[in-house]
Amino acid sequence: MAPAVLGLLVLLLLAGLRRDRARSWALGLNGLALVLSLALMGGTLVRQFSIGQAEPSDIAVGASAPGAPGDWRYYGRDAGGRRFAPFDQIDKANIKTLEVAWTYRTGDAAHRGSEDQNTPMQIGDTVFLCTPRNVVIAVDADTGAERWRHDPKVKPGFWNRCRGVGYYEVPTLTPAAPVVATPVAAASPPASPASAVAPAQPLCARRIIATNIAAQLIALDASTGLLCPGFGVNGVVDLKAGMGEVKPNFYMPTSTPTVAGDRVILGGWVMDNRELGEPSGVVRAFSALTGELIWAWDLGNPAITKLPPEGQTYTRGTPNVWSTPAFDAELGLVYLPTGNATPDYWGSHRSDASERYASSVVALDIATGLERWRYQTVHHDLWDYDIPSQPMLADFPTGGGTTPAVIQLTKRGQIFVLDRRTGQPLTQVVERPVPQGAEKGEWTSPTQPYSVGMPTIGAERVTEAQMWGITPLDQMMCRMTFRSLRYEGDFTPTGLKASLQYPGNGGGMNWGSGTLDETGGRLIVTDTRMPISVQLKPPKRPEMSLSRAVDRSVRGKDAVPYDTDTNWLLSPLSVPCFQPPNGTMTAIDLASRKVVWQVPLGTAEMSGPFGLPSGLPIPIGTFGLGGPISTAGGVTFHASTTDPYLRGYDSATGKVIWKARLPVGVGGTPMTYVSPKTGRQYVVVSAGGARQMKTRGDHVIAYALPKT
Repeated sequence: MAPAVLGLLVLLLLAGLRRDRARSWALGLNGLALVLSLALMGGTLVRQFSIGQAEPSDIAVGASAPGAPGDWRYYGRDAGGRRFAPFDQIDKANIKTLEVAWTYRTGDAAHRGSEDQNTPMQIGDTVFLCTPRNVVIAVDADTGAERWRHDPKVKPGFWNRCRGVGYYEVPTLTPAAPVVATPVAAASPPASPASAVAPAQPLCARRIIATNIAAQLIALDASTGLLCPGFGVNGVVDLKAGMGEVKPNFYMPTSTPTVAGDRVILGGWVMDNRELGEPSGVVRAFSALTGELIWAWDLGNPAITKLPPEGQTYTRGTPNVWSTPAFDAELGLVYLPTGNATPDYWGSHRSDASERYASSVVALDIATGLERWRYQTVHHDLWDYDIPSQPMLADFPTGGGTTPAVIQLTKRGQIFVLDRRTGQPLTQVVERPVPQGAEKGEWTSPTQPYSVGMPTIGAERVTEAQMWGITPLDQMMCRMTFRSLRYEGDFTPTGLKASLQYPGNGGGMNWGSGTLDETGGRLIVTDTRMPISVQLKPPKRPEMSLSRAVDRSVRGKDAVPYDTDTNWLLSPLSVPCFQPPNGTMTAIDLASRKVVWQVPLGTAEMSGPFGLPSGLPIPIGTFGLGGPISTAGGVTFHASTTDPYLRGYDSATGKVIWKARLPVGVGGTPMTYVSPKTGRQYVVVSAGGARQMKTRGDHVIAYALPKT
């Protein structure tokens, strides 16, 4: 009863205090409340994570030579998104001696719509960064000293993101042979400072490919940061061409451009839940040399393979590709993770094309943009279960050998393994019946695909016993909330009565993706465990109603009579109602297809009642979207938690073997490289603040072993 009495005392005290004094009282008391409940929670955590389902195998999946030098050239280091670095200079024995090698401050001021989700890229002796407002920066790989910066001077909005930049080398270009190309259709670029005006001299043998929130594709000289004059119009291509009306902040690329050979392949982020006829989810390939449009994949109109005919647009309101594709150069295929058509929680108006392609993996021919195959992970998606993770290409162990595979992580916690040549599942997938009973005018699929041949991560059926709280009082409130919600397991339909959705619309697994520990044959993934409540409601403001947002000629205009409320399940003390852990890292042996280990990610140090930090290092596992990376040294690095730490884990056991406190939290994924100049291996993380925390920063920090 002690926690209950303490909880009641907290509520009585706070009710009678001014807000500022209440915060200080709460800060002092919440730590004590957590300490009193530590024993109960600790028992839960011990039971949850004593897994030991499989012994790690000795198989090495597509392993590279340890210690070999190389660049971090793509978002996932390689074109297949494996996030594995074949460097063993930093290993499990010496990682405890890691120290800060350099720190760089981007100077990008915090903005309420900004979130740092950047994974830096390294080519040779230079590291390339981008900020939420799309400032591209080059720094020395050994010192962090700034070499150049390009500011596109775009107006920030409410959703400013940049997860990375691309890189391209012109195969035959030397400094004595500049690129000469005819400009293609593009909008006039924004005014550039004098330092960014391209001089009349050879440029762009090596170039950085970037996008921005003004829906522009740009090419910069990798050595100077100057716009490439032969690319588009003065270095800029307008991505709004062919899209029709694009309202501010309704369309923009936020993920890293995919540079596949001489193609730049781009999808885009599209505003969620605002209108039916939103900008198209078209995917396009541009020449990395000239910026010319090579092909377009308009899933709503296959006849459009480049720009739409005069007076037409790419098909509006179709599922988009907002995350990062992967590609196989030998097969000549690019793999697209698709989203779903807006709005997320109502779909009676959706076209047949949207129904076919939403929440799917689609393989296109890199040269032509023609579809080779597709595989859908959710039918008639009414739960915002679009695919956020980059597809991961691997040589998957099958029948004594290996098969070229694409491994797709999902928000559902399901892991699909497909033959990347054909799209056929390599592990068993079954169609299972799911709950029915949608609102009038809506429908639900009778079955959904379950990848039973691979472990399901963090998607067990929720029970009332899992409702949690730091005191019996808020646990009681969470149990009452649980009982008030409609919940029939996976795919409970959304309706006028509030329902529980788990995994929530943040996952499961998200855009941080996973890593393939090639030396141990392990797939390592991170996930979030935060149930949400979902409810359809009449629109609060008729003028913002989805049913009034488009012209009457648009199909299904009157088919969306509701707005949607989605909320995390939190107690009255603003603590998750779902029992810890609320975020985990899991290792899966690919040969046995079983879980090897699973550990909570992050502690309660910066979490507590009313959003106040508790200061307690209790391993509760926390929310985070950024992903892990692994190395040949047997170490997996991760930093996207509510507590501000970069951690190194033993890839074989999941044990934390090193951590470094950061100035603020991290929203993205770390990276690592070996400098060609000094031979030192660095681990770099961009620390700009975690999504759910108020503190923001502009730090980029590199760690290395002592020079001695």
